Amino acid sequence: MSLIVFGLSRLIPGDPVANLAQGKNGEIDPIEYQRTAARLGLDKPLFYFSISSAAYPDTLYQVLIKDHQNTLSNLISQYGNSEQVFDDFANIGQLGKALERIPDSLKSDATIDIKRAYSQLYIQHKDGPINSYLDNIQTSYLSESTTLNSYLSQPIQALSDSYKRIPSQATPWKLYIPDVKWFGTNNQYHHWMTRFLKGDFGYSYRNGRPVSKRITEALGWTLTMNLLALLLVLLISIPLGVYSAVRKGSRFDRFTSVLLFMLYSMPNFWIATLFLVFLTTPEYSEYLDWFPSTGLGDTSPEIPFWNRFWDRAVHMVLPIICLSYGGLAYFSRQTRGAMIDTMGQDFIRTARSKGVSERSVIWRHAFRNSLFPLISIIAMIFPAILAGSVIVEYIFNIPGMGRLVFDSIIAQDWPIVYTILMLTAVLAMLGNLVGDLLYAWADPRVNFE
Repeated sequence: MSLIVFGLSRLIPGDPVANLAQGKNGEIDPIEYQRTAARLGLDKPLFYFSISSAAYPDTLYQVLIKDHQNTLSNLISQYGNSEQVFDDFANIGQLGKALERIPDSLKSDATIDIKRAYSQLYIQHKDGPINSYLDNIQTSYLSESTTLNSYLSQPIQALSDSYKRIPSQATPWKLYIPDVKWFGTNNQYHHWMTRFLKGDFGYSYRNGRPVSKRITEALGWTLTMNLLALLLVLLISIPLGVYSAVRKGSRFDRFTSVLLFMLYSMPNFWIATLFLVFLTTPEYSEYLDWFPSTGLGDTSPEIPFWNRFWDRAVHMVLPIICLSYGGLAYFSRQTRGAMIDTMGQDFIRTARSKGVSERSVIWRHAFRNSLFPLISIIAMIFPAILAGSVIVEYIFNIPGMGRLVFDSIIAQDWPIVYTILMLTAVLAMLGNLVGDLLYAWADPRVNFE
């Protein structure tokens, strides 16, 4: 799971380092770019080893800018001679430095055209566009050669010569020779996994804040809502399911079956919208304006604790109902089915023949042996308790985990998305472990070995 999550996080489009290293004018400071890449751990090789052709050097990861690295990789995949490709890229950089040394008094439209064409060379890997930009640079330079000769003559000539050497000295045969490059433990995956196990989940691409702090802020609201919803579901569905199983086929059983299936079929985004429209505004009836609107109310720490508590509690009622009613139907039906199967077993008839009270038969013998399906369901909902409900939290404007995931996807803040995905996977494994331990607790025939 960690390999999948890490692989997906490194395949995302765009350059997160560039987003964080941009200045107020939109330009990227190279020194700040390197610092940001080092802080995010993106200045290291991806994995312990890589398998590629012999044409690719083991230093390609040291080119930090993502677009530049892609251009180098594409050029090497065409010609196979990484030495000449890297030399050409170095000459592009030398031309950029020469353009920076030109005093403002000598800058003109020609220098602007040269700078525009030079910047495009970093992201071009096809022969046609590259030659076109090189011609533009040469033409613009010749128009101002008398004033720019001492600054640009040598770097422009060196750049032109270095690019000509790429196809003339091509070694495409190297592309067919496999090569394994070993990087050791000083790689992005190892550091990412080590930090994850320590609780350090990296930094947000959106504002540079630690991911752990953003998740901690959202986790409290999600756990509060989901645990209360789960408790409400268990307190209602288990007695209801047991009562329906004991009175199988009765009018009460048929009525609750129809009602619960109706609840189960209603999508929570529709119910949440109806709640907002009819129960939070006096627009349709002043007698139905029972609850406040979306959000959590005034959470200022200056307000007395109990005032804040009741204000937030009232805001939580409708979201908790929306999270509960579907689970109420599902849990009660599962409890009913398990109880019906258990009530027909021989040991139930034996207990009744021994004169055991009906209450003990139902709750001590039948219900305990009907817990296996419920334990499996509880184990499966462990990840959902952490992940939250995107729809409910978004509609009611609750700053929980579901809303955080949604906002992070929209903002392409991938460290948060993939951290929550990884934590959800860990909780899925823990849920299975807890389920196995509960099996041993519920049934003496199952032991811990």
